[in-house]
Amino acid sequence: MMKSINDIDLSPKPNKEYWINCHREWREEIIYFLMVDRFHDSNKRSSLDFDVRHSGFGNEDELQKPFGGTIKGIIDNIDYIKNLGCTAIWLSPVFENNPRSYHGYAIQNYLDVDKRWGTKKDLERLVDNAHKLDIRVFLDVVLHHSGDNWSYPFDYDYYYANGERFPLGDWREKDRPLPIELRDPELYNRKGQIRNFDKYPETQEGDFLTLKTFRNDGSPESEKLGKLLAAIHCYWIRETDVDGFRLDAVKHMKGQDISRFCSSIREYAYSLGKRNFFLFGEIIGNDETGNPYIGPKMLPEDQNVYYGLDSVLDHPLHSVLAGVIKGVSSPERLLERYSSLQWNALSRGEYGDFLVTYIDDHDQVGTDFKHRFGYDTTPEQIVAGVGFLLCALGAPCIYYGTEQGLDGNGIDDRYIREGMFDPNDTETNLLNRNSWIYGKIADLAKLRQTEPILKFGRMYFRKTSKNTVDFHYPNCEECLLTFSRVLHNGEILVVYNSSPKDVKVEYVLIDATINNAGGHMKCIYGGKTKVKVQKKLDRQDSRLYIKLKVKPMEFLIFKNS
Repeated sequence: MMKSINDIDLSPKPNKEYWINCHREWREEIIYFLMVDRFHDSNKRSSLDFDVRHSGFGNEDELQKPFGGTIKGIIDNIDYIKNLGCTAIWLSPVFENNPRSYHGYAIQNYLDVDKRWGTKKDLERLVDNAHKLDIRVFLDVVLHHSGDNWSYPFDYDYYYANGERFPLGDWREKDRPLPIELRDPELYNRKGQIRNFDKYPETQEGDFLTLKTFRNDGSPESEKLGKLLAAIHCYWIRETDVDGFRLDAVKHMKGQDISRFCSSIREYAYSLGKRNFFLFGEIIGNDETGNPYIGPKMLPEDQNVYYGLDSVLDHPLHSVLAGVIKGVSSPERLLERYSSLQWNALSRGEYGDFLVTYIDDHDQVGTDFKHRFGYDTTPEQIVAGVGFLLCALGAPCIYYGTEQGLDGNGIDDRYIREGMFDPNDTETNLLNRNSWIYGKIADLAKLRQTEPILKFGRMYFRKTSKNTVDFHYPNCEECLLTFSRVLHNGEILVVYNSSPKDVKVEYVLIDATINNAGGHMKCIYGGKTKVKVQKKLDRQDSRLYIKLKVKPMEFLIFKNS
């Protein structure tokens, strides 16, 4: 067993041909995010047959403990992810965790895979099998903190107190954390638990509950730590040929530390021939919060230009989209969100307006009541929510179980981390390819993959009218939400009626420079009809529009011909 950073080898593996995958930009990916412990175990199972949706497995007690999922379980069922239409898999952290942890974010050994989930060989095999199916694999990595690997004096809970540093009490285990270089008390902030997650510098310097924050104060020790963490994660690229990292808790680190790490990782990946290594981060906050971490940066103390994250998770979109899809929120904030995205993209580099979008996740920071998007939602609304992501700007991410309608809810995160298998039954799972939600999402994902307009087109929200005179953006809860993607002379129009009970009959504006009055737009998802492109007889009015009749919660896609 490796114990020191000096034990790792960063030279390319002999006779290893690393997967380059340069035929696809990261914004073309459809990502499937799964928690290794909850997706599938190593048993051969058959899927339960249910028409629409399922609530997932695990009672209150089971969901706060390890569930039994393994990397082998993912390998055995990777075709389920492929057939859903996903082109990338994001794994929850796989490195050895504190024994009580199931989620992966409490790491005690960065040099090995947690034996509960499998082995390094299993991870290598998963990546190899994914590559054969043209699927990328992203690892979730934690740079801000380690697991609960040591205690404060007398094992008391210490809390942040104006930046005061406290002594380290004892190490929890005599041979952890690993590498052994991490058994240096000076590599940790030692400032106690965060009380206010929105207050700086507390939110960067303090501990996440019992997880111990690494030193991040610009000292020689913190610089040493940064190089150590970069080398560790380069090693995992070398060993497993993974294609990207999702960086946890980025907001709680300094921009220069993220930029240096990302540049080191990107350079190492290039040295192996891996040209499109994808680095994206978790930032809970607005677009301005993410700007210091994305794109090229010139650091004050260094004449080099560092390139930080490629992208971040689109938290602002996540916070408004669900309400719009369910018809309980007006789309006004949704439109504002995209205006903000365009403005902030100007300082982010080539793909600055393309973020990783999601409507469901495992972590819902800052909410007292945790719930999946599927909670108190119809199957049609689930399909529409994922459909919006698949048709809009960004790289869409589907959280495991959303495609089966999981509706977990409760007072903490465990309730939205249900099992896709029953730990008390070795025969069945929830990987049902015949379910209505799974099938509809698969159809939409296939459409995105085959339509360049949905991957590369510009995006415009469209105005609607009931009389062909007064066109306006939607400004009420139950509305007709419409937007277009436009690429060269092609336009795809996405239409959704957020009302759960009312039919909407309205006129929708389309691009007047690439369409012609008398032409048609064909429905390519949700129906088989053609609609005529119309223009008012008034020669002063050059607007073009189509007339639509949309049933409650109906999701339609049209393309110009």
